Parts: sequence; C-alpha cells; structure tokens
Amino acid sequence: MALDELKSALPDYAKDLKLNLGSVIGNSELPQQTLWGTVLACAIASRSPRVLRELEPEARANLKPEAYTAAKSAAAVMAMNNVFYRTRHLLSDPEYGSLRAGLRMNVIGNPGVDRTDFELWSLAVSAVNGCGQCLDSHEQVLRKAGVDRETVQEAFKIAAVIQAVGTTLDAEAVLAE
Repeated sequence: MALDELKSALPDYAKDLKLNLGSVIGNSELPQQTLWGTVLACAIASRSPRVLRELEPEARANLKPEAYTAAKSAAAVMAMNNVFYRTRHLLSDPEYGSLRAGLRMNVIGNPGVDRTDFELWSLAVSAVNGCGQCLDSHEQVLRKAGVDRETVQEAFKIAAVIQAVGTTLDAEAVLAE
C-alpha cells in the first residue's frame, strides 16, 4: 500500500508525520471520493514527485474517472488562482481588486462531480499554496452548502500532512545525493 511506503520512507525524526499520515488518510471518516480527491489534489499541489508517484495509483483506484479528472482539475485551476488572488490581495493598491481577472476557470462552474467535493479539494489546494483569499472564498461556499467545520478542517489537515511529507522526503532525497 502506498501509505505504508510513504510512512516507511520517512526518517525517524519525522515520526509525527508517519502517525499523522496514517490517521488523516487511513482513519479518515470522509467518503472515499471526498478523501481520495483531496489526497490526489494535495499530492499534486505538494509538487513532490515521490508523494505523487506513491499516492496517485491508490487515488486512481478509489476514484471514478470523472472524480479523478476533477481532482486534477482542482489542483490545476487552483495553482493558477492561488497565485493570482494571493498576489492581488498582497498588493497594497486596492484598485487591483476591482479589475476583471480575465482568466478562464470554467471547471469551477462545471467540475463534473459534486460541487462540495470540488470546493473541498480547491480549499485543500489553497491551503497548500497559502492563498488566504481563496481559502476564505471556498470555506464560505462549503459552509453555505452545509459542510461542517470538522470536514473543512479535515481537508486542510490532509493538505498539511501531505505537504509536510513531501517537503521532508524531498529534502532527504537531496541530502542523500
């Protein structure tokens, strides 16, 4: 199982990550599609080849083709949106906020899966990419749809752990060279 491979690859000093990886994925109460879409989107967002190689096959096996594509779409569109909206937010000139974005993001309107899953995946990717404006926007949509705070937090816990595992494994790979 990919989870076991990742956990065994982590160094002893990252024992907390081993435990957290097992709990946020292995013991998650999220429905399978929600869980594995979050895992796949976050693995892509982590930019860690090792994490993506290990988790993608299991995500593919646990997702219907349209959910697999939608999770990848969430990672792709949020990679763009997180940079754009984070930058616009960080600029001290508020006039940028009134300008039309002019970027295509049609997949958000029609992701091919349940809207709340796509929003949760987008929120998780936004957590990895650190876009506060996107986090607020997706969290508000989820809460209005009736998603509880515990579910929202579960998504960004998955994001945090996958990102940390990727960072640690990539650092160890560089140090081993």
